[in-house]
Order: sequence, then C-alpha cells, then structure tokens
Amino acid sequence: MSMAFADQPTRTIAEHIRGFYAGIFAAGIENARVAAGRSIPEAAHLAGMELSQWMALEAGGWLPQTPEQLRAIAGALEMDYDRLASWVMLCWSAWES
Repeated sequence: MSMAFADQPTRTIAEHIRGFYAGIFAAGIENARVAAGRSIPEAAHLAGMELSQWMALEAGGWLPQTPEQLRAIAGALEMDYDRLASWVMLCWSAWES
C-alpha cells in the first residue's frame, strides 16, 4: 500500500497555498455566476472567453492575468470591477509564483 503513495508527486507548501487560494477564488466566481443566473456557456460567451477557459477558471486551474480579463469576467457576472479586484487581493497568493 505504501507504494501507491510513493508514486504521488510531492507539492511544496507554496503550491498548496496557491491551490488553496485559487480554489477560493474559483468558488467565488462560480457562486457569483450562479447568483447572476448565468450558465457556464453564457458567462464564457459574455466574457469573450472559450468555454474551456471559463471551466478552468471555475475549477481553479486558470487565473486571469490582466485587468482586461478581470473586467470581462466582472461584466459577465454583472459584478462591479472593484469588487472582483478586491477578491483578487484577498486571494493574491493564488497568483504568486
């Protein structure tokens, strides 16, 4: 049984922290989308994103990198840009390398 654990890749503490905050940000995006009454395809379209990219956003596997991307996401969620930017600040560790 210990062999199964030996084959698992090890993650650094920093990688765990990034994953934790990316997950929090992703959950906030999903909750905001649901509250806005948007489907995933609709939100992706309104933000000018590929469906797969939006799905990765809600899974914590992709994070917006530019203010323009944040503005598009905020618009698709009918959310104030400053509110979304404050989420980024709260979850900043997700973006740290």
